Amino acid sequence: MRAPRMTGALRRYTLVLLRWAAVSGQIVTLLIVSQGLRFDVSVWPSLAAIAAAIIVNIAVSALLPLDRRVTDREAMLHLGFDILQLAALLYFNGGIENPFSILFLAAVVTSATTLSKRVLATVAGLALSSAVLLLFYHEPLPWMPGVPFNLPPVYDIGLLCAIVVGTGFTTLYAWRATSESRRMGAALSATEQRLAQEQKLSALGSLAAAAAHELGTPLSTITVVAKEMTRELQDPTQREDAELVLSQAQRCRSILEQLALRGDTPDLIHGALSLEDLLEEAAEPYITRGKDIVVESRQNGSGLPISIRRRPELLYALKNFTENAVDFASETVQLTASTTADDIQITIDDDGPGFEPLIRARLGQPYVTSRARSGSAGGLGLGVFIASTLVTRTGGTVAFERSPLGGARVRANWPASLLRA
Repeated sequence: MRAPRMTGALRRYTLVLLRWAAVSGQIVTLLIVSQGLRFDVSVWPSLAAIAAAIIVNIAVSALLPLDRRVTDREAMLHLGFDILQLAALLYFNGGIENPFSILFLAAVVTSATTLSKRVLATVAGLALSSAVLLLFYHEPLPWMPGVPFNLPPVYDIGLLCAIVVGTGFTTLYAWRATSESRRMGAALSATEQRLAQEQKLSALGSLAAAAAHELGTPLSTITVVAKEMTRELQDPTQREDAELVLSQAQRCRSILEQLALRGDTPDLIHGALSLEDLLEEAAEPYITRGKDIVVESRQNGSGLPISIRRRPELLYALKNFTENAVDFASETVQLTASTTADDIQITIDDDGPGFEPLIRARLGQPYVTSRARSGSAGGLGLGVFIASTLVTRTGGTVAFERSPLGGARVRANWPASLLRA
């Protein structure tokens, strides 16, 4: 048996609270119109419709936990009841001519922002159907006793059209805004996962470097002892075994030295790297894809190389931009780092088709594909959003431009103080 579907964050408490607010407004309005303005109102039928909403709210509060999210079906029942209850009130008080008929939009907008398309279509259809029926079937609009009040049919039709157009516009706007918010939330979640993965890899590198450092001392002792045994042992077989132990200890030492060099330990040696090393590390996974990858570093006027702190999120972002450039390049990808006294700039150029001008301003947003897909090349969508977000988190900015090579350019800038080791 399939579990009930829950698509939004709409809680039962929210639905009950909104209905209490509606009931309060309806009671106040009925009192003002009937007692304050002395209009001829169908009081008892109106009170019966309001009492129905009160009974439903009390029953839901008593029988069901209010802190739970509702299923699509239950949300549809709640909002459908609210529409029918409002339609009953309007029937006894002028139908579509009643200015409060605009409240049909409330249930539709609520479903548009929190629920599925199926629920939205059902609620909107029920609201519009009720509005159409109220155009033809309703009691007279409450008015001053003895004073006739009649609106021309064309005005009633105009009111109905206003409700239909308002419902469509507000629903589309609310649905679109909510969809964008959900997509942005999903993209940010993916960014967090990627960043966490990079940080875990960095932590593993640090652990490997630490292990190499700790194991270095006992291996040195084993090497010294093995050398002594090799010199002192007379038996050829025992000497051969000692030499084997010595060679294997030296091999282990060499492996540990390599691990130490690959670690991301926070010391001055492993926690910092030059800009050229950063670009080479970003380009390394893609050098076998048949494209010419050129790495260039232009230092500041002092001629001194600049070291920056190793940051997993920065490396991941540059790898992502580089991968996209390699995918779309015809022959050449160029990675360039340049520095001034205050800024660090990294550009990634390719000689591919470039960015589509119509959507260049939207690049960096989630799920935006920026260049025509050709062959097996992927699009610049969520990956570029993640990379751009990571650059922003490191204090930088990203711009997407046309490259001097004829293709695309990704230009990232940081204040030098944020990256300098």
